[in-house]
Amino acid sequence: MIELVATGVVYANPRPHLRSRHAWHPSVVATSERQWFVSFDLGEAVEAFDYATWWSSTEDSGEGWSEPRRLLVDPWLDGHMEAPAASIPCTHSVRVGRMPDGEWVGMGARWHRAHPDEGLVNRANLGYTTMDVFLTRRGALTSDWSAPVALDPPLVGPGFELCHRVLDCGDGRWLWPTSTWRGWDGKCPGGMRAVAWVSHDRGRTWPEFVTIADESPHQTILWEVGVDQRPEGGLLATLWRFHEPTGRSLASGYCLADRQGRFGPLRETGLQGETAKVLFLREGRVLCVYRRVDQPGLWAQLAELEGDTWRNLDTVPVWQGGGNAMRGRGHASDELSSLRCGYPSLVEVSPGEVLVVFWCREDCLHVIRWSRLRIAG
Repeated sequence: MIELVATGVVYANPRPHLRSRHAWHPSVVATSERQWFVSFDLGEAVEAFDYATWWSSTEDSGEGWSEPRRLLVDPWLDGHMEAPAASIPCTHSVRVGRMPDGEWVGMGARWHRAHPDEGLVNRANLGYTTMDVFLTRRGALTSDWSAPVALDPPLVGPGFELCHRVLDCGDGRWLWPTSTWRGWDGKCPGGMRAVAWVSHDRGRTWPEFVTIADESPHQTILWEVGVDQRPEGGLLATLWRFHEPTGRSLASGYCLADRQGRFGPLRETGLQGETAKVLFLREGRVLCVYRRVDQPGLWAQLAELEGDTWRNLDTVPVWQGGGNAMRGRGHASDELSSLRCGYPSLVEVSPGEVLVVFWCREDCLHVIRWSRLRIAG
């Protein structure tokens, strides 16, 4: 039912013999069947001090790509404060999406790098460095992004995972799916759970949130939630379930929300995977792309929902470049930073034709790759 019909590279370091430059975490927007925009993060390493979001585009279905350009250039993003004595370096990342009316929206995080010999994550307790969540946007007919605007969170994280673009629910609500994360001191008052911020004014304020799922009482962290709207109304969310005591991932989970955004119980998809992202096809079935735990690489799974029940139909590998998964053999922070592929971003460019953009490790380089899938039936 699924056929891999084409693949190519969005970005790979053109001069690895001169400098270290790796890429992660792409977002894709298709403005037509042949015109694609991809943002992605570049840095010397996954938690390096030069980490920032760039972008490239193609007008010929991935045959040629424009020279990468930095998405946002703003002193605030780099940590230049009004009081020089209080300045600390900062790094940032942005997840990009396009609203139904054509407006582009980027949800980002600015991370305060107060520890010059540390990364974003505290290796002692899996805590996250201090951060700000911000929003930037551009009009449907412009190419310039607005200055980043810091947002007030609707709950205490204290940290939040930057794992999803903003969704327009079509009823006046915008949702930003995320997960709460421990602070640098290891404290997380509400547990590391999957939530969605809610805005009623097109992203200007985010006064509410909904809980997607919470398994923190069972010492299970929910990471990299993927959310899409159901054709009949409501939402589908997929979740990466990481059991902290064993350091291993559990079977992938999913849960459904009604039209009011209330999520039901967490169920299992039958997939052994991590960082799953979902897309409802125009004909109603579900495509899920995820990093497999039981086999190497990134895989696509075609499924359907029969009422509230997930039924798997067919699967195909999208990329198989070596084994990778959380194995519990080292600290979770180190295993996260050594994964070999992840963060798929999906869009249906024409009926039954799905573009998947993801990062992967090839020839010791972290690159951004695209693949095109054809769905039969």
